[in-house]
Order: sequence, then structure tokens, then C-alpha cells
Amino acid sequence: MFSEERREEILRLLHTNGRILAKELADVFEMSIDSIRRDLSLMEEKGLLKRTHGGAVPAAKVRNTPTAETLITRTGDGTPLQNAIARKAASFIQAKDTVFISGAGIHFGMLKYLPEFPFTVVTNSINVAAHLKERPHIDTYLVGGKVKASGNITDALAYDFIRQFSLDLCFITGGAISKNGISTATPEVASLGRSAIEISRKTICLAPHEKLGIDAFAKLSPITPIDLLITDEEATIEAIEEIESRGVKVIIAKVGETD
Repeated sequence: MFSEERREEILRLLHTNGRILAKELADVFEMSIDSIRRDLSLMEEKGLLKRTHGGAVPAAKVRNTPTAETLITRTGDGTPLQNAIARKAASFIQAKDTVFISGAGIHFGMLKYLPEFPFTVVTNSINVAAHLKERPHIDTYLVGGKVKASGNITDALAYDFIRQFSLDLCFITGGAISKNGISTATPEVASLGRSAIEISRKTICLAPHEKLGIDAFAKLSPITPIDLLITDEEATIEAIEEIESRGVKVIIAKVGETD
């Protein structure tokens, strides 16, 4: 098999399975792992995929808008890697804090790890608010405005509403995180995220490995206002060092780790 044919087959396997592992590809093509890694590196340079610690995932489009499937998975159980980030993030909440938790899937994943002492949550997600109303020790404020199909509120009314508050802690995420900053699919979501960062004393970025090292459509914030970035075990050393070079502390959340 010629190298181009092999890479086409790698792409086919990637699109079929959603991710590929270098070790498994080495077995399939009867090649060394180093040779497969070279293939993956060349394909990443061409924008065909994104390298991960053990293999690769599909390359992200600059603008991925939510689908019906992604709206459902936002409120699902989450992957072990996502849950590790969510658990670590929740551990930074202190008694009597006022925190912003948005409506991304990883934010929803934080809910099962929230502490039992009294604190306040400001959210722009009716799904998050609906879950928190059952917890008497948490005071919940829902940002007002037009409700989207996702259950999130991100319009101009929401920008004005959230600026009425001062926050101790903001948990931010986005569709992409790189040395250039945090970016997302829509300007509306980006604007609300900027507002939350600006009114917060501390900002923690929740960054699954597949979102590192790429840029999306709408700039949410530079990377420098972020106080701490939490990622997972599959983040590459290169992606982590790139973020750290901008003065942002990075923590790797590990599956099975308890605080």
C-alpha cells in the first residue's frame, strides 16, 4: 500500500470510529508506531486531523454549530476525561462563593460534583438552573433573555443582565483554546463569556484535550486573563506548553483522581 492510500484509509477509519489510536493503526498496517506517528503528524499539518496523546481525533471545523444530537449529549453523563475535568473544577469552589456556570456539556457535568456547603450560582442555562433548584444550600440566579433550543440564554438582554453582578469565580470554556485565546462558534456566546470574565475575580478555563491548539469562529477572550486552565490526560505536551508560555497555569485532571 502506498503512503497516500494508507493515509486515506486512516482518514476513513477516523471518520468511522470518531478517533484512532497509533498502536492499533500500527497493528493494522503492520508498521512501527513511529511511522504511524509521522503519518499522523503530516496529516495534522494538512488540517486533516488533530493529534492526541495516543492517536488522533477529527479536525475541528472553524464553526461547529450545535445539532440536535449535541444538545442531547450536553446533559448526558459525559466521558471519563470530561468528568475528571468537571470534578477538579468543582473542587475550587469555596463556601459562600458566587460563581458563574454556563450551559456547555462540561458545565453540566460539574453539577454532580458541586460541594454541599452554601454558595451562589449565576447561570445562563435553564437546564443547569432546573437541577440546582433542588439543592437548598445553593442560591441560583438565572440570567434573563431569549431562550435558545439548547436551553441557554446568550442574547443582548443576557449581557446587560449579567453585568449587574460581581463574581468570585467564573468557569469558562469554548469550542477552541489556543495561545491566541478562547473562541467559540457564535459571537453571542463569545460576548456573554467575555462579560462573565470581566466581572469575575478569578477565571478557570475547562479545556478538554480535543479543544486545545485550535481556533474557532468567534473570539471569546485572550488567553492571558485566564488564571487557571484544567485539561485532561490526553492533552499533548506541546499544547500545554503553548498555553503555559502565555503565563497561564495548567492543571491536568486525572481519571479516578479524588480531591
